[in-house]
Amino acid sequence: MNPRTLLMHQIMLSDRTRLDAYDRALAATVRPGDVVADVGAGTLVLGLMALRHGAGHVFAIEGDPETAELATRIARDNQVSDRVTVIQGDARVARLARKADVVVAELMGNLGPEEEMAEILAAFVRHNLADGGRVVPERLRTVLAPVEFDGEGWGVWSQEFHGLSFAAVLDHAEPTAQLHFFQRSPGLLGEPVVAADSLLGHRARPISGEHHALPITTAGTLHAVVGSFQAVLAPGVELANFPGYPGCNWACWVWPVRHSQVEPGDTLKVALERPRDTARFAETWTMAVGLARGGTRP
Repeated sequence: MNPRTLLMHQIMLSDRTRLDAYDRALAATVRPGDVVADVGAGTLVLGLMALRHGAGHVFAIEGDPETAELATRIARDNQVSDRVTVIQGDARVARLARKADVVVAELMGNLGPEEEMAEILAAFVRHNLADGGRVVPERLRTVLAPVEFDGEGWGVWSQEFHGLSFAAVLDHAEPTAQLHFFQRSPGLLGEPVVAADSLLGHRARPISGEHHALPITTAGTLHAVVGSFQAVLAPGVELANFPGYPGCNWACWVWPVRHSQVEPGDTLKVALERPRDTARFAETWTMAVGLARGGTRP
C-alpha cells in the first residue's frame, strides 16, 4: 500500500473524537437487520461499527484497489466476511444487489465540500437508498469566520520578537490558502457565517462565487478568514473542525489577509472560489476579500 495512503488512514483512525461521533450516530441510526452502505469505506471502520450496532449486511464501496483489498482482509480477520461485501469502484456508478437502509460516509474535506461528498452521495443515493432510508451525515455546512490568531500561524508576522520586526513578510507573501492546525484558539472578530449548506443525499448546490458578508463585532487585528465544516451526523450528534480538538485529523482552511485593525461596524465581504480542475485540494481554493469600513473612528 502507498505509504501516504496508509499514513492518512492511520491519522484518521487516531482521531478519537471523529470515531466517537460516528459511533454515536450509527448507534442512533442503524436498526436491527439493516442493510448499510459504507461509501468510501477505507479500512472498514464505519462498516464494522454498523455491524456492531445491528446491521445485517454492509456493502463497502471503495475506489482505491489496494484499500479495497485491505478492507476485504480486515473483514476476513474480524470473521464478518459473510456479512460484508466489498465493492471496488466509483460510488457514483455503483449499483447494489439490495438497496441500503442506511448510507454512511466520511468524505469531509478541511473546508467541507472539496472531497465532493455531497455530489457523490447524491448520485449514490439516487440508485441505492431504500424508501425511508437514512444518510449519515445528514447535513454538511461550510462556515467562514474572521479571526485574530493567538501568536501563531499567519498572526506572528505583525508581532515583535526580541525587539525585531518581521512585518516585511506581509508585503512578500503571495495570496494563497494555508492549512492550519490551531494550537491555541483564535479570537473570533465576528460570528461565523454559513457559506454553504448541503442536505446530503439530495442534489448538491454549487458553492463557488457566492458573496457573503462577515460583520465585525469585536475590535482587534484581523489576520485571516478561516473556513471549516460543520457536519450533523444524526440528531444531537455533530462534528466540526474549527478551531479543532486534540487529535483532530482535519486542519482548518485559512485565507490570510494583510493585518488590519478592525472594530464593530466594519464588514468583510468575501467570495469563495472553487477551482475547476483541482477542487479536491483545499489549498487550491481561493477567496476574494474586501473590507468595508463602518465603525466609528477618532
